[in-house]
Order: sequence, then C-alpha cells, then structure tokens
Amino acid sequence: MAETIKFRPVPPRSPHLNGKVERVQRTVLEEFWATVDARAPDVGDQLAVWVHHYNWDRPHEALGGLCPIDRVCERIEMTPLWGDVDAACDETKERVQVREYAVKTALRKLK
Repeated sequence: MAETIKFRPVPPRSPHLNGKVERVQRTVLEEFWATVDARAPDVGDQLAVWVHHYNWDRPHEALGGLCPIDRVCERIEMTPLWGDVDAACDETKERVQVREYAVKTALRKLK
C-alpha cells in the first residue's frame, strides 16, 4: 500500500488480459517444442537446459536486448529481501484480498 501497488487479478476465462503468459507460451511452443520430441525420455532435462538458455543467454527485446538475469542483477540493490519485507509489514495497515474473483466481485456489489 505504501508503494501504491494495486492488486489487479485477472478474471477467470480472460486469457486476453494475461499477455505475458500468452507470449511466453508462444515462445515455448515456437522455440522449444518445435525442436524436441515430446515423447523423449529426457524431455525434462532438455526443457531445463532451454529454460536456462532463455533466462541466462537469450536476449529479450522487451528488456532492451538484455537477458532476464541481467535485469535481475541491475535491480538487485533495489529489491528487498524477504526478511526486510516481513519486518516492514504491518498487518493492521494491509487490506485483505479475497482470492476467489467471484467472491470478491460479489462483496464489492454489497458495499
């Protein structure tokens, strides 16, 4: 709340609102599954190698040509550790968010 970060859940059956997941799924389909046999016994190992390549070696246009790990390293000093976050949390100032979208929308209508 102090950072004014809004919680915006994606409603069920709304994949068009979840673009990041859609883009990642397309990348995996085009770059990984197109090059391997899904029935191969070592497909899990191949996926692990590809994920490492995706995060550590492959430049991403959305990150200005950086790899995801480069972006993580850029922001490491600004990123609080779990202990810092936990210590700064004041539960009396936190709003409770209902996980189920249908319940949340029903409660909103009651107000």
